[in-house]
Amino acid sequence: MKKRFRIETNKQTKDYKVFLPEELAQSPVERVAFGNKIVEVQCIPHKKGKIIISETIRKALFLPELDISLHVFTDKDTMFFGPLIGILTSGFTSYPLRPLGKRTTFFSKLLSVNKLVGALPFMFGEEHIDWERGLIKGYFYEDSSWITMDVPFPNVIYDRLPNRRTEKKKTNKLLKERLQSDYLIPWYNPGFFSKMDVFERLQQDEGASAYLPETYPFTSFSIIERMLSDFGHIYLKPENGSLGLGIHQILFDRQEGDYYCRYRDDEGIQRLRKYHSLEALFNHVFSKRKLTNMVVQQGIHLMRVEGRIVDFRVHTNKDENGEWQMAAIAAKIGGNGSATTHISYGGEVKTIEEIFPSTVEQKLFKEKLVDAALYLSKILETQVEGIIGEIGFDFGIDKNGKVWLFEANSKPGRSIFKHPELRDFELLSRKLSIEFGVYLAEKAITRPEEIFK
Repeated sequence: MKKRFRIETNKQTKDYKVFLPEELAQSPVERVAFGNKIVEVQCIPHKKGKIIISETIRKALFLPELDISLHVFTDKDTMFFGPLIGILTSGFTSYPLRPLGKRTTFFSKLLSVNKLVGALPFMFGEEHIDWERGLIKGYFYEDSSWITMDVPFPNVIYDRLPNRRTEKKKTNKLLKERLQSDYLIPWYNPGFFSKMDVFERLQQDEGASAYLPETYPFTSFSIIERMLSDFGHIYLKPENGSLGLGIHQILFDRQEGDYYCRYRDDEGIQRLRKYHSLEALFNHVFSKRKLTNMVVQQGIHLMRVEGRIVDFRVHTNKDENGEWQMAAIAAKIGGNGSATTHISYGGEVKTIEEIFPSTVEQKLFKEKLVDAALYLSKILETQVEGIIGEIGFDFGIDKNGKVWLFEANSKPGRSIFKHPELRDFELLSRKLSIEFGVYLAEKAITRPEEIFK
């Protein structure tokens, strides 16, 4: 683990002297930095294991007075305190206790790992940036309450914009471009994956393609006819959908020649309709839907528990060393008669141990899922633009034990963490998200050529 140091302020002095532990004073330091603020100082070694700065330096750096030990990185003659990690989102409210409405709880938990990690994460939106002063009004979560403080531009930015619509706003696009090009701030987890884009990129790797069911953009009924003939059932999904919304399962009864469609209607009711032709099915179910933004995916005969389909969510995160690791794994059991396993459709979250009573099966299938997730994470990282720090995979396992990838999400939901047995995984995923920010910050300071290629 990288060493951290407590930074204390001497309120009585107004000079530009910094007292450093002897281990930090081995090489000459002429400047100290926090975020994008830099101050010239005189460094003096002392025998204490903490850093002491004057109030003058603290104010010049806009360093918050928080009870936390921080990382220290040195490049040439400059010492960097932090890192300062900006978490960009939108939807801020005017309520001090709930600055992000329903999402406040998630972000308060995310920021609360600051002492575990040794970093200063804060929330902000595009409206909180003061370009003239080079400052951001940051939202910090400290002692179970929200406070705002002016801080410098951060060392790295963690993108938590909530949806594609917000991401496409002109102001957010310009903000990202300016902070990356003018201030050279690394930006991780940008953008949302699209289903077809992910599959087309993974198909370029032979190992990854083995996990992929046949998946195509909807172009004609002939694709559906052929896939129904080959597989017996298919899924029709929105290209950029989430939470299982708009998913339809279409089944073909070869003996009777009938078609069935399982879906959730506009009132949230589960439906299973029978039709004598595919044309009749589409005329009834999809008469008011736009099909050009849908994808057609091969149906898989999934393993079942008590007659209900099961799939699996695996979260992967990059850690403090920039390496992929499994952060969480859970099973999801579909609701009765549901085409998906989403909780909003009556699904349930279970642990691997609850699904597989045999320890041999637990070990076998967990290894298969984790191996698939880590392999696909490494491939996706090379195939998509930007710096990826986390991915949520939805996998299925068929009756023969083969693993299939259904979706990969760059901003995975967190519904699986409602299960009480998955709380440790929930903490780990939050911790890793910020630890990767620490890794990126150090790299940007000491080896920027590896990031800004």
